[in-house]
Amino acid sequence: MPAMISFRSVVNPSDCDFLGHLNVSRYFAACSDGVFAIQSEMGLTATDMRDGRRLSFAVVNAQSDFRVELAAGDAIRLDTSVMEIGSKSMTFRHRLIKSEGDTVAFETVFRCVMLNLETRRAAEIPDDVRQMAAQWSEQEA
Repeated sequence: MPAMISFRSVVNPSDCDFLGHLNVSRYFAACSDGVFAIQSEMGLTATDMRDGRRLSFAVVNAQSDFRVELAAGDAIRLDTSVMEIGSKSMTFRHRLIKSEGDTVAFETVFRCVMLNLETRRAAEIPDDVRQMAAQWSEQEA
């Protein structure tokens, strides 16, 4: 399965809750950053969102599985792939990997709609974005 490394970090003590492991909000923050990174690679850059086509993916559904606790000092990366490309939506799989042992610590599937930032309504995914997304597709060509 082709995946893009869409985020890298080391868990900071301030990212942890009082139980000593990565706070739930930080898992989703990494995935949010991952969506922005991969959509930028697809041509939906910050400049394009602000001053160009005014399109961005927005999460409308998430299904998540927490598998391994992460603690301060753990090196992590986020692998992002495209599960499905629809006319107005795209489904992304994010796997947060603990670098030591290459262990999947967290996996989530984000169903995202292509959002027109002016009308706040779903829009067709542009052909160039669809073509770029294909390189990270889990579907066999």
